[in-house]
Amino acid sequence: MKVFYKDKFDKKFIKLNSKIQNQFYKRLEVFLVYKFHPILNNHKVDKKFPGCRSINITGDYRAIFEDKEEIINFVNIGTHSELYS
Repeated sequence: MKVFYKDKFDKKFIKLNSKIQNQFYKRLEVFLVYKFHPILNNHKVDKKFPGCRSINITGDYRAIFEDKEEIINFVNIGTHSELYS
């Protein structure tokens, strides 16, 4: 599986504090082994982000991605309220 990051994701990611960044990488490791591990709460977010899914990074932070079989494109990251308001 190949992982890519869209520009918007990169711009928001570098502004996050290191604790959130490190948590993203921990969750990414889990994701790469088992995309639907319960800790990730992997689910569709078609209403706000058509064709995308979301995983939990922390209790409030989410990462939005496109799943194209063997290609994963992370498109956005932020708090629940930032992403869905």
